[in-house]
Amino acid sequence: MSIFDDLKGKAQELVGGNEEAIKDGIEKAGDFIDEKTDGKFADQVNAVQDGASSLVENLKGQES
Repeated sequence: MSIFDDLKGKAQELVGGNEEAIKDGIEKAGDFIDEKTDGKFADQVNAVQDGASSLVENLKGQES
């Protein structure tokens, strides 16, 4: 087992069952950044939010 497989397994364990709470946290963090920067980086923040949420969904879908 490679180190990446080990890290992936640990990430799946952390996400397991908490997907919605994690995605909610991602959304709240992005909103906080937008608020503090007056939306100056809104496009970049939204892209990161979308990517992070997709990662959580992918980990959820790959659980064994």
